[in-house]
Parts: sequence; structure tokens; C-alpha cells
Amino acid sequence: MILVFIEHKNCVLNRSSLEAIAAAQAIGKDLGMRASAVIPYSGDCALAQEIAGHDLDKVIVAKNEKLGTYTPDAYADAWEQVIKATSPQYVIMSHTYQVRDFAPKVATRLGRELVGDVIRYTSEGGRLTLTRRIFLGKLDADVVVSGDAPHFITFQAGAFRGDSAEKGSATVEAMDVEVGEVRMTADEPFQEAKASVDLTKSEIIVAIGRGIKSQENIAVAQQLAEALGADIAASRPICDSEWLPIDRQIGSSGQTVAPKLYIALGISGAIQHIVGMKNAGTIVAINKDAEAPIFDIADYGIVGDLFEAVPVLVEEIKKAKG
Repeated sequence: MILVFIEHKNCVLNRSSLEAIAAAQAIGKDLGMRASAVIPYSGDCALAQEIAGHDLDKVIVAKNEKLGTYTPDAYADAWEQVIKATSPQYVIMSHTYQVRDFAPKVATRLGRELVGDVIRYTSEGGRLTLTRRIFLGKLDADVVVSGDAPHFITFQAGAFRGDSAEKGSATVEAMDVEVGEVRMTADEPFQEAKASVDLTKSEIIVAIGRGIKSQENIAVAQQLAEALGADIAASRPICDSEWLPIDRQIGSSGQTVAPKLYIALGISGAIQHIVGMKNAGTIVAINKDAEAPIFDIADYGIVGDLFEAVPVLVEEIKKAKG
């Protein structure tokens, strides 16, 4: 059996949990196991019915009045009890800030290890080999899980596509759990700026790099973004120069995204940037340097001046839309 953690706020789904479901379904097929989802909450949660629309064995709503607002103490208590009651072989989660806060606590209580920030896996002979990036994405490390279950695994955002989670019909059941002392109270989540953007939800992204040359030239990329209905993003040098706010940064020190379409304008493709966008459905790169690393992962590439190529693209897109 595989357990999947469903992250939410007041029963509003964190979409990364759909990626965790997709990961659990894939692993389940390889290992001949069924996956079940767990939603911690203080009472009835309409989200349970939404999750039950996926190919899962069941959806467990772990109930306790102290689970209405996230705290690591309450979540750790709840998860420990659910795991002991269900005896899963694997516990699958997305590598979010919340998971990084409480999951190691649960694994330690059970005397198990947690393999975090996994980007992919392989299965051979019923045994998983997990791959995670180390040294800021410069190297890949293969990790073999062994020992007694459960095995805790968190997958990096974009390692699986949420829209690939298979639909189905699962039963919903409630499980009352006991929660001990909660030693902290939660404040409102910190938000750096009211205009901050969550690029992880974007279906189309137009990203700019040093090749844009100046802040004024960002308007060229914005024209393409407007034509496509896309969001604007950037590599680190652009945000370091304060040409775009930090919440637009893609890469190892920014956001990790997996849009359906990612257009890289004037981005060379340093590994720190690639780790943040390599799981995009289709990658299009425009760069004057034919040897730029971005072309190694691009599905389509244009070797040329972006200031010549982008206006032509915008014109053709507008023609196609009529």
C-alpha cells in the first residue's frame, strides 16, 4: 500500500498534491500496489470528494479539531497514527515547505529515513532507485531505499505532471486521530508582496535572460506573453538586477515550474536555471549562441536574434488567432 499526503489550506487543494498522486500511481503500477490519499483536517472536507475522483483505493480524512490549521506537532501526531493503522510500504509527498517541516519529524519517530526532493525513479525487481540532485543540481545521486517499511519519499515540484494523475473512483472514510500538545500557534502565511505570482500554476511561461540586454527590452517579451496568454519569468541575473521582482525567478534559488509551454528568450541554460524548468511539456529556446546549453533540452530551437524572431512570432500568433 502507498499513502499520499494531500496538502491544502481550509480544504483548498495545493495543486502540487496532484503531482504526488501521479507519482504514487506510477510507483503503484510498477510495484503492484494501490495508493490511498490522506487529508488531515478538523472536520468534514469537501476536498475529499475531489480527490476521490482519482484512481485511488480510498481517501482517508484524518480528523481532529487541532488539524484545522497546520502545525507540525498536530500533523506529525496525525500522520504517525494513520501510518501505524494502515502499514503502508511507501509514503509519497510533494517537496513543499509544509512537508519539509513535518515529514522528517514523522520519519524520525518511526525510525525511518526520508529521501527528499526526488526528481525521478526507476524500478527493478520490486526495488526503487530514487534520483535526486545534489550540489545545486550539478550532479545526480541515485539512492536505493531498503530496510523496513514505510519508506518516505518527497518528489520535487514538476517531477510528475499533476494533470497526468489518472481519474477513477475511490471511497472516502473518516479516521479519528488523537493529537497531543500543540506547542505553537500559526500566524498568517508570510507574503512578500501583494502582487506575488505563483508560476507553478502557469500553463505557458515566457522567460527572459541576459540576452534581453536591458530592462526596457522586456517589453518585447511581454508582447509575446500577451499574445500567448502567458506569464513572464526570468533567470536569476534579471532578478538580481531588479529588472523583474524576485517572485519571477526560475531556477534552483527561485521557483520550479512545469508549464505546458516554456519559451526561453536569451537564456543560455545554466544548470541552476535548467533544474527549475526542465520538466516543462514543450521547451522553445531562442538564442544567438548555437552552443548554448539550453538547446540540449529544448524541443524546438531558434538560433538567432530574439529581437528579430519574437516580433515575427507575435505577428504569426495574432494571425493564427484571427
